[in-house]
Amino acid sequence: MWRKIYTQLLDWKQERHGKSALLIEGARRIGKSYIVEVFAKHEYDSYILIDFNYVKKEVLEIFENYLTNLDVFFQMLSLHYDTKLIERKSLIIFDEVQQYPPARAAIKYLVADGRFDYIETGSLISIRKNVKDIVIPSEEQHIDMYPMDFEEFMMAMGQERLFTFIKECFEKRQPLGPIHRKAMEFFRLYMIIGGMPQAVQEYVNSKDFRATEQIKQDILSLYRSDIYKYATGAEAKAAAIFEAIPSQLLKQGTHFTLADIDSNARYTNYASSFFWLSDSRIVNICYNTFAPNVGLGMNTERTSLKCYLADTGLLLCMTFNEQGKVPAEIYERLMHGKFEANLGMIMENAVAQMLRAAGHNLFYYQKSDKKDASNNMEIDFLITKNKMTSRKNICLIEVKSTNNYTITSLEKCIRKFSSHIGEPFVLHTNDLQQENDITYLPVYMAALM
Repeated sequence: MWRKIYTQLLDWKQERHGKSALLIEGARRIGKSYIVEVFAKHEYDSYILIDFNYVKKEVLEIFENYLTNLDVFFQMLSLHYDTKLIERKSLIIFDEVQQYPPARAAIKYLVADGRFDYIETGSLISIRKNVKDIVIPSEEQHIDMYPMDFEEFMMAMGQERLFTFIKECFEKRQPLGPIHRKAMEFFRLYMIIGGMPQAVQEYVNSKDFRATEQIKQDILSLYRSDIYKYATGAEAKAAAIFEAIPSQLLKQGTHFTLADIDSNARYTNYASSFFWLSDSRIVNICYNTFAPNVGLGMNTERTSLKCYLADTGLLLCMTFNEQGKVPAEIYERLMHGKFEANLGMIMENAVAQMLRAAGHNLFYYQKSDKKDASNNMEIDFLITKNKMTSRKNICLIEVKSTNNYTITSLEKCIRKFSSHIGEPFVLHTNDLQQENDITYLPVYMAALM
């Protein structure tokens, strides 16, 4: 499947020429290993992939015994994997490198040697036990990878021409006209299937929601298992947060309320659990900013946050899981646009997923003022423009899942912070239009922001 990260891999190869290794971080089952191996096959004469999840003892012995003599080290790897290594034309991949930290520590010396290129992939790269007793190599260039966004999903569905047209309309700020209905049908399908590559591939092959759902349920089981296996000291709290995500998102416009988990809960006691879930890339954390200005990350209330699931297809499975499966009527109503009760949380999660894939950190703005109602505002997302100027660098984004909505908070925020606010957006289910300096985008265009 086509993934945007391929272009970043190509840029790294052409610009760095082996002077740094590339470390790709992301949640489990998002396609890291797959895309790196595709890249290796297309861009190198040969490659060796060492999967530290299933590595043989003999390979570990090569690392333990021969790293001080790289000539012998490379010879042993070449013989074990029956692959000829060609200087400056071969790639060595350390897959799931967090499982064997000494391999990551060795990157410093391997890069300095200069004979080959190196790509590392991993999840939970920075948790304590995966960096204990090693020096983190400065020779690593980091890239984050996420589940498929809507554009990648459309490529997998064979809809390249349609998405090209969507992109043209976005750039020109013009409506899609009668094509909008077709684009929304694919977006509703995206909300159901999500962006986990294995699930997308299953649907492409079978067009079977139930078979696709089983894959997503398996991934959720894997994530639950990872929490209890790796979230050392924070297992129960991280699991409680994870399971509470659907119910928390149902309360649209409010932050994650720990009291719903434990009446005596305090953020300080749960901070490490939120960090673990975020670091594992299982969730996307959105922080409340108290100043819609440049430097959103410096103006946040860390105790006030929203917690989105990293993939919307997984969220659907968690939310509507009845006796081990999602009722068929849920799929039918969603596909026909007749599912309004819980659509807001699903759509908001999908927007968070696409904004993260586009490289944005997530922030929202919420202010409550009992003395002055004009200061009461809730803005779903704030992002910073790619090209910074002296003013108007913040874009406001409101997500609306129904046709009947107001934009009172958006209008208040524009008036109050006019010197900081660039183009304000409303993401909705209708076609593109512009009115009173506000751009109303079909929600699928979030992938292009």
